[in-house]
Amino acid sequence: MSTTETDVASQNAPDESGQRELNFVITSDLAEHYDGLIFDCDGTLTNSMPLHYLAWHETMTRHGIEFPEDRFYAMGGMPSEKIIAVLSSEQGVTIDIDLATAEKEAAFIARIPQVERLNHVTEIAERHRERVPMSVASGGMRDIVADQLRAIGVSDWFSALVGSEDTELHKPEPDVFLCAAERMGVDPTRCLVFEDSPLGFEAARKAGMHWVDVRLNA
Repeated sequence: MSTTETDVASQNAPDESGQRELNFVITSDLAEHYDGLIFDCDGTLTNSMPLHYLAWHETMTRHGIEFPEDRFYAMGGMPSEKIIAVLSSEQGVTIDIDLATAEKEAAFIARIPQVERLNHVTEIAERHRERVPMSVASGGMRDIVADQLRAIGVSDWFSALVGSEDTELHKPEPDVFLCAAERMGVDPTRCLVFEDSPLGFEAARKAGMHWVDVRLNA
């Protein structure tokens, strides 16, 4: 291998944490490198994060809980009931977690018709559909994730969908990604994860998977 070829190969290799560069996956045939692709939903396949925050702000304000936007993004991938439990405990607010979770999810469901694709990610998925097994693994409720996938017209692209109900532990633990790999019938170490949150990056690393930060402005 020439010096130039060695440099290119080094640039295209994942770093020590397993991170792949976004430009590499946008331009590469991933079927040559991986046996399975796993996509987060919110903020990865869909542009739903601003809509989720509006639903969160509306619900938490009603219950007297502060939830700054930067904190919301830092907790991306965490199930709603866990977020509410953490915030209410920190702020000393007594709250019916199940009721507040239902209120927040209802506020988001009402906004699902506004959800759009994140094109730079869905274009990768479309390019590899029916060529390599693909799944969706999310910290969100399965039915709500499925509704989003239908809203953007990609629900039939994926052979498995793993939601918050499917594992006892959630991001940053690796369970959601390991479950997705198992349902695809793929060795976890041969999977590439597409994510937009630090909790998701850590979960992919713990699962022994390579991963991509899909945020364009990261």
